[in-house]
Amino acid sequence: LLLLDEPAAGLRYQEKQALAALLRALREEGMSILLVEHDMDFVMGLVDRLVVMDFGERIAGGAPEAVQADPRVIEAYLGAA
Repeated sequence: LLLLDEPAAGLRYQEKQALAALLRALREEGMSILLVEHDMDFVMGLVDRLVVMDFGERIAGGAPEAVQADPRVIEAYLGAA
């Protein structure tokens, strides 16, 4: 199990791409990865499933596409429409 806390923080685009490729390779080799990250573009292109938390509470979880469309996630991170 690999635990990572904000590994993409401060990285440039190409560095993030290299990190993502490394994490994908590790996952393909059977490693489990727990990733805490605020860069949603980085996360959405990398994970099979995710959990979204807001002020320490789980507000959504599942496939990236479903989580992005969840009204609770939209309200918490984009503001109410």
